[in-house]
Amino acid sequence: MKKLFLLAISTLLCFCLNAQVKTPSASPKCKMTQTVGLTDISLEYSRPGVKDRVIFGDLVPFGEKWRTGANRNTIVTFSTDVIFGGTAVEKGSYALYSTPGADTWEVYLYKSTDNGGLPDEWDDAMVAATVSVKSFKMDEKVETMMIDVNNIRNAEATLDLVWESTYISIPVEVPADDMVMANIDKVMAGPSGRDYYNSAVYYKDSGKDLTTALDWMNKALEMEGEKFWMVRQKGLLLAEMGKKDEAIKAIKRSTELAIEADYQPYVKMNNKTLAEWGM
Repeated sequence: MKKLFLLAISTLLCFCLNAQVKTPSASPKCKMTQTVGLTDISLEYSRPGVKDRVIFGDLVPFGEKWRTGANRNTIVTFSTDVIFGGTAVEKGSYALYSTPGADTWEVYLYKSTDNGGLPDEWDDAMVAATVSVKSFKMDEKVETMMIDVNNIRNAEATLDLVWESTYISIPVEVPADDMVMANIDKVMAGPSGRDYYNSAVYYKDSGKDLTTALDWMNKALEMEGEKFWMVRQKGLLLAEMGKKDEAIKAIKRSTELAIEADYQPYVKMNNKTLAEWGM
């Protein structure tokens, strides 16, 4: 009986140590992604509330750097290069910091995103962009801080912050036209040599129409030039078609090209193939 009692106490202690009471966060996390043109803009931040406090100029002092949110630093991610408030910024993730003011704010994209709040020591070399924007006053108060992507067009949008009765907006330009034109040029130019090669290999490996596969492989070699790995695949394809003499010739040519390129793995692989074919 004593052992059962001790076991019960032990189990209860383990449960108490491992159990966690979950309660609503004072500043809930928010994750969102908005596509602008062909660029994804993602935000990850915590949303503090006003809670009967004076925010800007008091809780968040004017003239001092702020993590622009609650808890850890706010993170903004661009899937392509963008123009952020007039400054060219490479694709990637950035911490979003700011220095609020009564009339204007300074907004920063900071290259390090793992600082929690503000960096222990601010490094100007880590600033990817600094943008000065006007601060607007609104008639109605917004209880919960919100950062969002708005005013979306094909090649531009705004990154907006709204909290209490303050609103700021940062223009963001994306390379939608450049990306679309590049896609159009690529499609209109027709398949590349690599497209023909990949399609031919897929047809061969999937047991589809081998005549079509050989036609595509020849187009690939014509466009790309003789590559030892491509000529080997042509040899394997010819073997699948029962054209053994042509297959052997192609594998031997692949070996010559691999030797010229000083790539011994293909020389070894081709010799093994020829040996399996009785050569």
